[in-house]
Amino acid sequence: MSDNAGDKQESRQIALRIDESKMDTTYANTIRTSTTPDEVVLDFGMNLPMQGQNNEPAILFSVTSRVIMNWQGAKRLAISLGQMIRAYEERNGEINLNQGQRPAGGPRLSN
Repeated sequence: MSDNAGDKQESRQIALRIDESKMDTTYANTIRTSTTPDEVVLDFGMNLPMQGQNNEPAILFSVTSRVIMNWQGAKRLAISLGQMIRAYEERNGEINLNQGQRPAGGPRLSN
C-alpha cells in the first residue's frame, strides 16, 4: 500500500510585508543601460537641456539612481513591465513613442 501523503505538496500562503521606510522616490525621463556577463546596470535620470561650448545646444544626463541586478531579475523586470504596458494600452490605446519628440536640430533652450 502506497502512502500518497508525500506526493501532495502542501499549499502555504506567505505574508509579504513591504518596508518603504528607506525608499527614495525620484522622477526619471531617461535611462541608460550597461551590462556585464553577470549583471545589468540601469542608470535612471533626467535629460536636461543646456548650453554647450559656443552656445551650441547640449543635453546633460543627470543620473539620479542606479539599479544593478542579475540577469534573472532583469528578465523578471522585463516581463513585469511588458505585462503592465500591455494592460495600459488595452485600456488607453497604444503609447506613441514619437509624441513629444523635439524637432530636428536638437533641444530648444529657453532664453
